[in-house]
Amino acid sequence: MNRHISEQFDEELEALRKQLLEMGGLVERQIDMACRALIAHDIDLADEVRVMDGTVNAYEVAIDDQVIHVIARRQPTATDLRTLICIMKASTDLERMGDESDRIAKMAQGMGRLPFPPDQYKHVREMSQQVRRMVTNVLDAFARNDSTAAQQVIADDRSVDDQYREATAYQLLQLKENPEQAERSMNTLWTLRALERIGDHAKNIGEQVVFKVLGEDVRHPDKTAR
Repeated sequence: MNRHISEQFDEELEALRKQLLEMGGLVERQIDMACRALIAHDIDLADEVRVMDGTVNAYEVAIDDQVIHVIARRQPTATDLRTLICIMKASTDLERMGDESDRIAKMAQGMGRLPFPPDQYKHVREMSQQVRRMVTNVLDAFARNDSTAAQQVIADDRSVDDQYREATAYQLLQLKENPEQAERSMNTLWTLRALERIGDHAKNIGEQVVFKVLGEDVRHPDKTAR
């Protein structure tokens, strides 16, 4: 009987793990499509992204309900409990990435009727590539229980922050020098902010993966020790 219960529990954990990775794959597509929609002024593609947001939200609700149900019935401890906590928190971060993708798509809808900027959204292109790489890598780290890869994603967030500061400074200069293009500059600034926040959420998942694998909370490192 105990063996049977243990096998059922393992199956429940595996089902939740797969569901989170499915959600992650959907969010990856949402981020990619939103960025392509903005860069290409593709309003139809932006519309598709916004429709996808409801599916992402439904994933989060379903995962949360199942995790709570499993914890209540199985009363897991140690690694199993950390795994469930990781899945639940990661689903929240993925849902928020979806919200940021929806925000980028909304910007794309408004910018589709505007002329292309001279730089062809250079900073958006660069940041989106880095952020999408982080999301892909952190989902892979989760799937493989790879704490080293997760820690690299955490470190990569600093590069995204640096890109964001540089890109924001450039857009503010453009806003000052070309006030007639204020709408495009402001929408680009909001897009860059959304990408920076997606990077933050990828970092959060990386921290949860480290906690899941090693049992170490690395969310708030001691800055005085650096």
